[in-house]
Amino acid sequence: MSLEEQIKEIMSDFENASLEKILGALQEIKPHFKNESISEYLQGKIQKIVDSEDESEKMTQCKALIPYFDWYLQGQ
Repeated sequence: MSLEEQIKEIMSDFENASLEKILGALQEIKPHFKNESISEYLQGKIQKIVDSEDESEKMTQCKALIPYFDWYLQGQ
């Protein structure tokens, strides 16, 4: 499955997507940024989610990263 297909699948049912799937797709998006500081910022956000112990907080933080999925899909 392509990254575009994975993202579309996640976006179609975000509430039920696994954190692993969401974070995996975000990791795959990182190399597509031309600006290294954006990739580093996203990596920091991903790490914050991974380090969090509160599952509902993890999902809240993932929702805040939806614009990265939108950005990727708009470029495809």
